[in-house]
Amino acid sequence: MQMSHMETARLGVGRERLRALAAQYGCADVAYVDALAAMTGRRGPEWWEEFRDSVAPAALDLAALEWYAKGVQGLQTVHIPGLLQTSAYTRALFSYLSPDAMLTELDAEVEFRRRRRVILERDAPAPYSAIVHEAALRVLVGGRDVAREQLDALLEQSERPGVTIRVIPFSAEGFAGMGYSMLYATGPVPQLDTVQIDHVHGSVFLDAEEQLAHYRDRWRTVERSALGPEETRDLIRRVAREL
Repeated sequence: MQMSHMETARLGVGRERLRALAAQYGCADVAYVDALAAMTGRRGPEWWEEFRDSVAPAALDLAALEWYAKGVQGLQTVHIPGLLQTSAYTRALFSYLSPDAMLTELDAEVEFRRRRRVILERDAPAPYSAIVHEAALRVLVGGRDVAREQLDALLEQSERPGVTIRVIPFSAEGFAGMGYSMLYATGPVPQLDTVQIDHVHGSVFLDAEEQLAHYRDRWRTVERSALGPEETRDLIRRVAREL
């Protein structure tokens, strides 16, 4: 009974109990057990709990994943990554995706996405790398003024400590078949890495080793097609001028 309560998160697992269970099940990976032990007892009411009644549970999970990650890598091909969006861009995007949403629901989604950006603004932020296709720069989400403001914000974010933004230009070769979004969150040990992908029915979280290896390989492939950070800034400025 106690195990079922722990498995369904109705009962917490203390550090000593965790180490005892690891020993009982023959887990000899010290780094893995230490990382799990460090996670026990640290969770209290976090900022995203304020939104439990106003955004999807998967969004709360994503915010927690980003908050505790040791590093975050994101790929977007059509839209600007959520962590880099301006509020006006987010509002326009959700208006397109959910045209029948009530104003209060839309306000909550916009504020929630704005609050997620806190991971980039902490005193010692975890490294964040974003790769964005040029198509995302040129899609006029919200119209020209909103798009131009978003490009200016991208340039500003690219100067933040720990933030790396790179663009895959239309001229890049070898990118065919890579047209999907992903977020790779690095844990304290590889076994605790997690991939989040957008699905037609919502977010999907993946953590099986074969899946992680697949997405690590995809990331390395995409990196080879992307411009460097300074070339990226030059391209963003050029697109902004064309608007």
